[in-house]
Amino acid sequence: MSSRLEFGHDDGNDDDNIDPRRIRSRNRLLDAAAALLTSGGIEAVTIDAVTKASKVARTTLYRHFNNSSQLLAATFERLLPQVTPPAPASGTLRERLIELLTRQAALFADAPLHVTALAWLALGPTATTDHTSGEHAPRALRARVIDQYRQPFDAILQSTEARAELGDFDVELVLCQLIGPFAFARMTGLRTMTAHDCTRIVDDFLTAHRHNDSEPATTQVGDNFTAGQAPNSASGQTRTDTRAGRGRRAPTSRPNEGD
Repeated sequence: MSSRLEFGHDDGNDDDNIDPRRIRSRNRLLDAAAALLTSGGIEAVTIDAVTKASKVARTTLYRHFNNSSQLLAATFERLLPQVTPPAPASGTLRERLIELLTRQAALFADAPLHVTALAWLALGPTATTDHTSGEHAPRALRARVIDQYRQPFDAILQSTEARAELGDFDVELVLCQLIGPFAFARMTGLRTMTAHDCTRIVDDFLTAHRHNDSEPATTQVGDNFTAGQAPNSASGQTRTDTRAGRGRRAPTSRPNEGD
């Protein structure tokens, strides 16, 4: 059974009972939309352009897709990779995270359509309860893309080793911390991320989480002391006196008159 999501109208029938002509017309529409998306980007995929390129009537297109959003979602679904790479199974937590992040960096570099899909999804609503608004297809595609990124990271971050080493953390925030730099760099063209960048991002992430677990309490507002120092210590008093006297001229002693 295929894991591919099918966006568009649900006929309520098995594939064997669907009119072959409907399958052919749908495939022609998606082939045309995919060619337009690959060559001209999202803006090129319009209802008029797709019907003209596919030689399928507009009324037939609307039998398959409610609107252009459903058509685009189905087109992305057809073009994006269907297989989620497994998480690295061996090595330390650091080594596995670096290897996985390196794979994700290659995906951003070698599959520009993936970035296009992310950008298109980012422009839409993050959630909706109106299932008749035509947003079901983008939401389904968004869920699939998120799951594709999240599965291998979950396999590593939910491990006993990761929990023991990092403690409690928000997995979604971790995904933003680790993958976010690659998405931003690719979408803006700011820089090309390298293997060294992957290592640096993972090391910074691990250092921050490990440091937070053992970090001493920070200085409290209004207190003249730092962590591990008594509030009435001499050094604390010295700092207070120094601040209080900052900018003042020290009084000079004068000889007593008549001496």
